[in-house]
Amino acid sequence: MLLATTILLTGCTPRIEIAASKEPITINMNVKIEHEIHIKVDKDVEDLLKSRSDLF
Repeated sequence: MLLATTILLTGCTPRIEIAASKEPITINMNVKIEHEIHIKVDKDVEDLLKSRSDLF
């Protein structure tokens, strides 16, 4: 009985098939990255940082 059930369930197992595309996959990427960093330090703050190097 167990053998018959196993055979019947095996016959009903779904089959999944994966096929590759016939055409190649093309990915076009046009990327432009721009960045700017502006650092402005007041003259007094700059002098303070030079004289007190232990702050940072």
